[in-house]
Amino acid sequence: MATVLVIDDNSSVITALELLFALHGIDTVGATTPDAGVVRMMRGDIDLVIQDMNFDADTTSGDEGAELFQRLHAQWPDVPIVLLTAWTELERAVELIKAGAADYVGKPWDDHKLLATINNLLELSEARRELARSARVARERRASLSREHDLRGVVYADDATERVLSLAVQVARSPLPVLITGPNGSGKEKIAEILHANSGRNGPFVAVNCGALPSELIEAELFGAEAGAYTGANKAREGRFEAADGGTLFLDEIGTLPAAGQTRLLRVLETGRFTRLGSTRERSVDVRVLSATNADLPAKIRDGSFREDLYYRLNTIELRLPPLAARPADILPLARHFLGADRMLSADAERALLRHRWPGNVRELRNIMQRAGLLSTNQVVDAATLDLPEVDNLVDTQEIPADEIVRALRDHHGVIAQAAAELGLTRQSLYRRMERLGIPRR
Repeated sequence: MATVLVIDDNSSVITALELLFALHGIDTVGATTPDAGVVRMMRGDIDLVIQDMNFDADTTSGDEGAELFQRLHAQWPDVPIVLLTAWTELERAVELIKAGAADYVGKPWDDHKLLATINNLLELSEARRELARSARVARERRASLSREHDLRGVVYADDATERVLSLAVQVARSPLPVLITGPNGSGKEKIAEILHANSGRNGPFVAVNCGALPSELIEAELFGAEAGAYTGANKAREGRFEAADGGTLFLDEIGTLPAAGQTRLLRVLETGRFTRLGSTRERSVDVRVLSATNADLPAKIRDGSFREDLYYRLNTIELRLPPLAARPADILPLARHFLGADRMLSADAERALLRHRWPGNVRELRNIMQRAGLLSTNQVVDAATLDLPEVDNLVDTQEIPADEIVRALRDHHGVIAQAAAELGLTRQSLYRRMERLGIPRR
């Protein structure tokens, strides 16, 4: 049962409200002076305050009510305060609304309107407390994750990112291969670094971008080569598997690995043994293999360009890193991180960052913030300095299924801004779609 504190020097007002609220499941306590009201607040368990604007029979200025409001609001900013006003105090009440009062109710009040106001405020207050509680729990959970594991300085605030990080540190000590999937620029290599940092392996972390190597050199790059094994190989060289012995080998853009390289990689994963190019001597290594791709590997399997047996070897554990637009709570923390501690973002810059769809993901955000830091002559970086492209008008006309909108709203606990960012929409566009499709606002 919610508890309302009524502060009014007229005890009949307190009694009337006690009777009215009791009929509707609301507990009421009263105080006849401002000081008594503050003392009662200190005992706790008050969900909402209704306060008079005057406590002296010869005063109609509202000064006493304003002073009481300021005392209460300063100490208990999350508790809604409703002002009881006469018409002579209306202007003062409006000023206090701007200062943070929840609402005002004129004397004499209408019971139905007053109850509707109080119930709405109590529901809103409960929702805010629950949101604050959830945010506090999330902060504590993230702090614990950072204390207990080496997250390599990753900056994040979104639940979707936290789920990936939690799973990563959970499987980090396993010797099994991990496949990290996600779009380009989303931070897959950072996840690989976190896996290695928490693996307990003492060897090095060796990264190879398979897409950046000529196909004829990939085998030599991975497995090494003896002198004369290919044109230009004047001396023997060790490959990345040997370099990563005792540690972790990260194969980025694994979907670009040619057929011959796939076959040899599969054998190493199965046996832990390989031969250098141009050699017949087998070598063995203790390497944990991590791989990453932005490609649709099942589709590549269907068209014959990727081995199915290799896919299942690599994909013993899969970590799916969502695009930046699908983890909107990460955008501003990352932006501030890339901008640096000596610069700030203006409110319009923050709105522009949240509105942008980030096709280039974290890499695009980093580049934009670093450029803005160089170009800005002010401590506060505004939207004009960011120079983000306007939101494409086509976004507003694209069709998004109702179930996709419902899922996004559910995943983001009804927060419209976050759901809209994931769907690539403005908040206004999402509201219009919800209205058209009959999806209720929470």
